[in-house]
Amino acid sequence: MSVADIIQTMHSKFNAGAAAGLDLVFQFNIEDGENYALIVKDGTCAVEQGDNPNANVTLILDTETLEGITSGTTDGMQAFMAGKLRAEGDMMLAMKLSELFPV
Repeated sequence: MSVADIIQTMHSKFNAGAAAGLDLVFQFNIEDGENYALIVKDGTCAVEQGDNPNANVTLILDTETLEGITSGTTDGMQAFMAGKLRAEGDMMLAMKLSELFPV
């Protein structure tokens, strides 16, 4: 599965109710693929390829880890503890991803 496919799968699972009143940018820096940003604003979600300079949190991981987290076969916290996922910026926002994009 490509990074674009994984990001589109996340986008399709977007929980607009959990995003009401939010204005956040989640940057995904994929070590072995393309970078993407998910822009969550007032119950909407947009996908942007490349780097977004306004990212609130940047998640650094490889394609396999991203696919595992989005499919539910990998726990994000375990990936973080194992060093397969790094976060820069507001790390607490990374915890909101499971609410905004449920598996």
